[in-house]
Amino acid sequence: MGMVTFVDETTSGERRGAGGFEVEEERLALRELIRRRVFREAGAEANGEGQFERVVEAFGRNGLLVLVGDRQVTDLDEDVVLASGTEVTFLKLVPLVGG
Repeated sequence: MGMVTFVDETTSGERRGAGGFEVEEERLALRELIRRRVFREAGAEANGEGQFERVVEAFGRNGLLVLVGDRQVTDLDEDVVLASGTEVTFLKLVPLVGG
């Protein structure tokens, strides 16, 4: 069991802590890790499902990158190693003006 912390970041350099929680597993699919974070933050099941779908969509269209430690994870079904103190960064990509 270990504590995983989340950070939200943008390409403009804005960075803010987004909390964290204990994870019992040593390895977990990125999709499940995202689901747990979203549902924990949303509180209600209905709100959580809609928000989870939006995050998965953003990930699929490259509007969001996820870094586990210093490694980018490119597949939602990839198992990530979650040692105690692991930092997971959600990097929201902002399109260039006019692009």
